[in-house]
Amino acid sequence: MLRSTRRAAVLAFLGFALVGGAPMSGAWAQSPNGNVSFQRADLSIESGGKRIPFKVEIADTDERRALGLMYRTSLPADAGMLFDFKHDQDVAMWMRNTRIPLDMLFIDRAGRIVNIAQRAVPYSEATISSAAPVLAVLELNGGTAARLGLKAGDQVIYPLFGDAAKN
Repeated sequence: MLRSTRRAAVLAFLGFALVGGAPMSGAWAQSPNGNVSFQRADLSIESGGKRIPFKVEIADTDERRALGLMYRTSLPADAGMLFDFKHDQDVAMWMRNTRIPLDMLFIDRAGRIVNIAQRAVPYSEATISSAAPVLAVLELNGGTAARLGLKAGDQVIYPLFGDAAKN
C-alpha cells in the first residue's frame, strides 16, 4: 500500500470503497467487485547465481497502487505485486487493510534491489521507506526474501528496468 501526502485522499477513498482478492490466473486479475484490474506478468530475480521466477500483478496507476494487495487473505508462494512509480522517487509504503505479512523490495531504475523491508506487519500504518529514490517496489509473501536469500544488490529482471532486463 502506497503512502504519500499527495495520494492521501485517494487512499482514504479506496481503503473503504474497493475490495481486492484477485485470483492469480490469466493475463489480467480483477478485484471481485470488478472495480480494479491488474495486468499479470513474469518477473525474475537473480540472486546467489540463481534466477528465481515470480508471477506478479502490475500496479501502474494511482488506483492500482492505492489498492495494492489490500484485503487479500493469501498469495501464492511464487506471486507478488510490482508497484511501478513511473519515475525515481523516495517511496513510503504501509500495510493499512493488508491482511497478510509482506516483504517489500525497493528497486532502482537499473533493477537493483536497494533495500528490503521484511515481514511487514498486517494492518500497520507504520511507514516503510526506501533507503534511496526507487522506480518500483515488489511485494512478496512475508518471509520470502529470507527463505530465498534475497538481498540488497540482487538484480530484478523485468522490462521496466531497461537494459538490465535483457541480460
